[in-house]
Amino acid sequence: MAKTQDFTAMFKDVMGAFPVDTKAMEDAFKTQSALTEKMSAVAIDAAQKSTALSAKWANDTLTKLSTVSAAKAEPADYAKSMTDFASAAAEAAAEHMAAFAEIAKKVQTETLELMLTAGKSMTEDMTAAAQKATADVTAAAQKATAEVTAAAKKAAAAK
Repeated sequence: MAKTQDFTAMFKDVMGAFPVDTKAMEDAFKTQSALTEKMSAVAIDAAQKSTALSAKWANDTLTKLSTVSAAKAEPADYAKSMTDFASAAAEAAAEHMAAFAEIAKKVQTETLELMLTAGKSMTEDMTAAAQKATADVTAAAQKATAEVTAAAKKAAAAK
């Protein structure tokens, strides 16, 4: 009966010859975490500003609405009050929508800046990791080739 060759040791040797650089993974994780933190800060800031703007808009509308709901002496005053309210509401809507647009523009600008910075940082990290990996693989391949050559010479000498 033929003895089955144990591939476990061979695979262990092969995997050991090609080490994994965990530092590059740690650096990538740290870079991603920093980007996430900055992006979260931008989103939270925008949400806070949007919420404050919405609350101000609602408060202004309610304040103006109180003049509409006040009792008037003449029926025509009710129509004038409603017209004034509608005009003020339209003006407020334009102002507040412009303010929302400014918030969105700021978020877009900050996000773009963060992404460009992160892209540059990640490119530098990936280049450094690739160069190190290339050097490690080349060294491991040279070592493996030398070991195979030595084993072949030893086998040939044993014949």
